[in-house]
Amino acid sequence: MTPHAELEAQIDRWRGYVQGRQAISPADVEELEDHLREQIADRQATGLDDDEAFLVAIKRLGNLDAVSHEFAREHSERLWKQLVLVPEGSDDAGTSPWRELAVVLTLAVGAGVAVKAGIAWIDDDVLMRNLCLLVFPFLAAYFAWKRRFTGAVAATLCVSFAALAVALNTFPFAPGGSTQVLAALHAPVVLWLLVGVAYVGGRWRSGKRRMDFVRFTGELAIYYTLLALGGAVLIALTSATFQAIGADFEPVLEGWILPFAMPGALLVATWLVEAKQQVVENIAPVLTRVFTPLTVAMLLVLLPVLATAGGLVDIDRNLLILMDAILVLVLCLLLYSISARDSLTTPGLFDALQLALVVAALALDAVMLTAMLTRIAEFGYSPNKIAALGLNILLLVHLLRAGWLAVGFLRGRRPFAAVERWQTGYLPVYGAWAALVVLAFPPVFGFA
Repeated sequence: MTPHAELEAQIDRWRGYVQGRQAISPADVEELEDHLREQIADRQATGLDDDEAFLVAIKRLGNLDAVSHEFAREHSERLWKQLVLVPEGSDDAGTSPWRELAVVLTLAVGAGVAVKAGIAWIDDDVLMRNLCLLVFPFLAAYFAWKRRFTGAVAATLCVSFAALAVALNTFPFAPGGSTQVLAALHAPVVLWLLVGVAYVGGRWRSGKRRMDFVRFTGELAIYYTLLALGGAVLIALTSATFQAIGADFEPVLEGWILPFAMPGALLVATWLVEAKQQVVENIAPVLTRVFTPLTVAMLLVLLPVLATAGGLVDIDRNLLILMDAILVLVLCLLLYSISARDSLTTPGLFDALQLALVVAALALDAVMLTAMLTRIAEFGYSPNKIAALGLNILLLVHLLRAGWLAVGFLRGRRPFAAVERWQTGYLPVYGAWAALVVLAFPPVFGFA
């Protein structure tokens, strides 16, 4: 008998049972089996024999319905998840939906109180550096409660948040200086990746979990936008009513409603994404298919405009900043499009459109880099120029590799998993660069 033959027989019996469930496709069974084997390997590494490892792994997965629930939640691009993620009396943490809503609302109020206190007690420059720091820890706290991750992960996050807070509030920034503005712009990137660590429960090395976070970020943006639009309509109607009766609504709006509504809506949107509202999740992949060709068309229009705008040295600095913002938006769209794609389908027209998007973005980034290097050679370097140059180099590397992998996928020489791994594996690089700008640029450039 071959080694581990009995274990393989047990896995075969489990696979046969799983295959009998109509909600799970054959391809999904393979991924679920991989998850089970990972659990078994982890148990074997602790010294358990095959039988014990198998039993403990199955127990950790739970009954099959719970397995389907967790599998669907962690692979939320699957359409069949809508058959599984139905309202239940309790979630996987053993808490009722009402209790979770109470936790979310408590954290939302806490974030509002923090922002309100910051506006009242902190001057504008300090508030600009700390605004996200007043809100994002509440998001991390929600995921800490939701994921029940280990004390080591919680301690790592607390230390990271605290270190960033100390740096932002003890550095002797010059009022209105470039390094202060750069720190304020890059700190949210670091903070959001820390929220990502909380979202994945500390399993940041897992490419699938990082892709889940990318998907979560895109869905959160959609939910938050919808909430913001709805809130804006209500505020406009309320303001018009107050004006009609001769009352001043603006002090209440600026002093109370906005400080609580904006961070509170972020917590509520996070909860809605976690609750997996089906309507928006069906719309989300459609949005990527609508905006990808539109973005390609926009880039193709921008390229000749930049080429005919005169010498690269004479290109307005605000235009360069705007182009950087467009490139970041293109990258976000690319990431979310990949996260919304079924990795098992064959290459098609939409994949060719994504490659066209990458090529157009690469051309725009090349123009941007040339313009920046020309300006640095002509006028010298500054914190802003070095930060922008570094970002564009990171984008260039990211897009070049993404384009190369996309070509291989379209030609059938690479699996789509390679494209996903590169996208998610490169994300920490942006976090490291943002942390460098926040922590190293101020002292290097004299806090100017």
